[in-house]
Amino acid sequence: MNTKLTLNVDRRVIEKAKEYSKSRKISLSRLIESYLSSLTTNKKQNIEITPLVESLSGVINLEKDFDYKEGYTDYLIEKYK
Repeated sequence: MNTKLTLNVDRRVIEKAKEYSKSRKISLSRLIESYLSSLTTNKKQNIEITPLVESLSGVINLEKDFDYKEGYTDYLIEKYK
């Protein structure tokens, strides 16, 4: 059963959304319905861990407060000196 919904959205966003939906040959209502449905659906992803990844698991022990972004930044600075 379909029910009407009223939203307040910036005019420019609506115009861009209409262009987007038109280019994909889908109504704006259907596009929004699909988006909301994807947000509210509980999908469990069954990600298969390959044997290689599993063999690497636990190889490196990092401190609990290790900041990987800072570590990667330091690595890049050193690499491009």
